[in-house]
Amino acid sequence: MSEVLELVKDFRFEAAHFLPHVPEGHKCRRMHGHSFRGELAVRGPVDERLGWVIDFAQLKKAVDPIVDQLDHYLLNEIAGLENPTAEMLAVWIWRKIAVEVPNLVRVTIEETCTSRCHFYGP
Repeated sequence: MSEVLELVKDFRFEAAHFLPHVPEGHKCRRMHGHSFRGELAVRGPVDERLGWVIDFAQLKKAVDPIVDQLDHYLLNEIAGLENPTAEMLAVWIWRKIAVEVPNLVRVTIEETCTSRCHFYGP
C-alpha cells in the first residue's frame, strides 16, 4: 500500500503558567491555569505487513513522560519553559519527542477550546 496517511494522538494535562514578557496589566501576566490539550501528528505510508503507519502505543509511550513533567506543575519552573506560551510549549515538546517519533509532522497545543498553536517542525 503506497497511500500516505496521518495519525494523530491526543494528550491532555492541567498546568499553570504566566507570561512574564507581556505588558504590565495584560491578563496573561498573572498566574493562571489551563486544561491543555495536545496532539502529535505522524504522517507516512501504511506498513504492508502491519497495516499501520505507527503503533498508537508507541506515540503514547513517547508522550506520557512529557505529560508527567507538565501535569499539575507551574510551567515557568520547567527548564526551557520560562516563557511558556503555546508556541514555546509546542516547540519544547517537539524537541523532546522528535527523536523517538519517526515521521512526526506536527505538534499542536490547545490552551482553550478556541485557541491553539500548530508547530510543523524546524
